[in-house]
Amino acid sequence: MHELSRSKAAFCGLLAGLVAGIAMTLVMLLLAWKLRIATPLVILGDRLSVFISPKPFFWIMGRVGGYNHLKQLGVASSGFGQIVVGAIGGLIYGLVIRKRDRSRIWPTLLVFAVLPLLVSAILLWPVLGTHYGGLPVDAARAVTLLGLGLSFLVFERTLVLGFDFLTATPQRRASTEFSPQVGRRAFLMGILGLVLAGGVTAIARKLFRIATFSYDGTQYKGAGVQPITPNEQFYCVTKNVIDPRVNEGLWHLEVTGLVQNPRTYRLQDLKAMTMVDQETTLMCISNGLDAGLMSNAIWRGIPMADLLQSAGPLDGAAKVKLHGVDNYADTFPLEKAMDPTTLIVFKMNGQTLPHRHGFPARVIVPGYFGEKHVKWLTRIEVAGADAKGFYERQGWGPDFIVPTRSRIDVPDHESWIKVTDARHGIPLKGVAFGGDRGISRVEMSFDDGESWDDAAIHYPGTKLTWSLWSHDWRPDESGDYTLVVRATDGEGQVQEFEEDRPFTSGITGFHKVMVHIFE
Repeated sequence: MHELSRSKAAFCGLLAGLVAGIAMTLVMLLLAWKLRIATPLVILGDRLSVFISPKPFFWIMGRVGGYNHLKQLGVASSGFGQIVVGAIGGLIYGLVIRKRDRSRIWPTLLVFAVLPLLVSAILLWPVLGTHYGGLPVDAARAVTLLGLGLSFLVFERTLVLGFDFLTATPQRRASTEFSPQVGRRAFLMGILGLVLAGGVTAIARKLFRIATFSYDGTQYKGAGVQPITPNEQFYCVTKNVIDPRVNEGLWHLEVTGLVQNPRTYRLQDLKAMTMVDQETTLMCISNGLDAGLMSNAIWRGIPMADLLQSAGPLDGAAKVKLHGVDNYADTFPLEKAMDPTTLIVFKMNGQTLPHRHGFPARVIVPGYFGEKHVKWLTRIEVAGADAKGFYERQGWGPDFIVPTRSRIDVPDHESWIKVTDARHGIPLKGVAFGGDRGISRVEMSFDDGESWDDAAIHYPGTKLTWSLWSHDWRPDESGDYTLVVRATDGEGQVQEFEEDRPFTSGITGFHKVMVHIFE
């Protein structure tokens, strides 16, 4: 048997491993693009994020330029990292195999395909149920594992065959160290790597164009705020790099867990049930005092209680844990799930639920922050009191009830207005939101809270929605004015600043705007 030198074995293994890593990455991208199968390129971030508490998570976001940049960096790091690991694995393979018999295939299959699959299954098990085409959780887990197995097999075969190609002994004369034959083969192997890298780049660009970067973080605020938010302007926050586009033929909804009668529903089964229309406002838990991560829509769907009553919760049932096809999960009390205003919805403002807002079904749970309104719903799991969701495991909460909030949309902060124009009236407008308690009163202050005047509520909404308010302000004198707004909810509780409330439960306080009136 021909024995390779260490340097030649290391070089050939490194090159073969590098090309194999690129080939594996290409297969993963093809699976994501064509079959919407989850790969470590995206689900690794989901798996790791639950171990990062909110404060360091926000610090990291700030350092990299925001959530979208963090997601892009995470995917790029995963892709680059697995190619580097592939190259290192190839180098080690070259050094180990140089003195051994290469005729047996099972050792390399075991080390480079079976073992990585087992390790991935163990480490990534909580997120393997992800499928961006809408497969149920258990089926998605099997498909994801098949995709991983295929990817690792491609890596193993490319590595072994590539190494054998680079180190094949010439028939007519013994190979010398880095002979022309090796150089030519290395060149051809490098060309193959470049071709594969070109495929990786091309598919990555296609996936980038359908990624969430263009709309994640959409806010709705300003002078144009309407009582009902248009679907395309409704605020949007997503953990995903690419959101699901569910195939309704693959999708179904499971009701499982601590129930007497587990059930599975197809979309047509649910649409045949009695529907209700309900106007409800959603607000993100990370919405700032002046931010627009809040919107209002008319939703059409069925009460979740209809499905839960049919399933029959068992003793010990305390929460529902909702699962999306993107492997997102969140919880809220079973009592709230049985409330008739908690809905599974299929339409938004009279239209089929848009993909980015959860097609074919999402949850509306009035009074709770937006993270509880799970999109792309595929499973309702009746669970015990210790059940936790995606962000709960990360450290958000413990309070997820929306506090009373209000905001000034007009005028802008640091506005400069001539006193002659101001005396004719400065229109003020904004929104107030009291969760599922409604809004009974909105007040404005022009002296930083020293005194208050009532504002007019021109769109009262319902107890489940925001209210829109306005005021005609006519200052007589020039000066710097600090405008403050506060609201009173439908139960008579005045908006307040809760000093001890952690930001992980949603901030409280008063939105202030500085207006300069000048001569």
